[in-house]
Amino acid sequence: MPEVAEKKPPFNPHQVSAAWRAYGEASHTEEETLKSHLPLVHSVVDRIRASLPSHIEIQDLYSVGLLGLINALRRFDPTHGITFASYATLRIRGAVLDELRRMDWMSRSLRVKAKKLTDVISAFEQKVGRPVTEAEIADELGISTEEYSALLDEVRPVSYVELDSLSGDDEDSNLHDIIPDDNQATASDLAMKQELIRLVSERIEKLPEIQRKILAMYYHENLRLAEIASVFGLTESRICQIHTQAVLSLKSYIRSAAAS
Repeated sequence: MPEVAEKKPPFNPHQVSAAWRAYGEASHTEEETLKSHLPLVHSVVDRIRASLPSHIEIQDLYSVGLLGLINALRRFDPTHGITFASYATLRIRGAVLDELRRMDWMSRSLRVKAKKLTDVISAFEQKVGRPVTEAEIADELGISTEEYSALLDEVRPVSYVELDSLSGDDEDSNLHDIIPDDNQATASDLAMKQELIRLVSERIEKLPEIQRKILAMYYHENLRLAEIASVFGLTESRICQIHTQAVLSLKSYIRSAAAS
């Protein structure tokens, strides 16, 4: 069945004005740049919303994303060798994820369940010295592959946030902060960020090919899950499960490396 394009709610002029007031008045150039990059806010929020429960007010996330865009506009430094669109996307995503954490939108039981699953994956992968398959984890848990797929679906919302907090249990340490924008960053901070990049890159190379490709398509090529599913000839639900397994594997690896 072809996907029906969802009509995007336009930004209310009062939202834009209120957002600007938080950062002071805008110059003509800034205002034009903001308007031309507003689609980035919709793009980022719409990708995240796919994993959120229905009670989350999406319009509020658009507003937060708008603040992230303005923040990016005021902080952007072209000498860092990254395009404004790429930098703004990172800042918008970071702002939205920070707001979700502030809202504490995930239930405690879901967090506990996701952590237990991550711990099991971590212990198993340390034992065998490689990323493990879904079938192996299902066997370790004493459940069927169908039951494990259902478990991945249940903890899926956690995985979309956790890829931005791979460095450990500190939820304020996010991958979007790896892109430097603070001239006062210490050598120690930069070294830790570089080590995080190295660990993530190293582990991604060891993931199964389909997991690597899905992560690349989703996070680097900005494809929607439905588009990725079409490429592989799989259902969107199955792509979500593979993505979740990959993220949990990365999370468990980083935690193990940080603890050693």
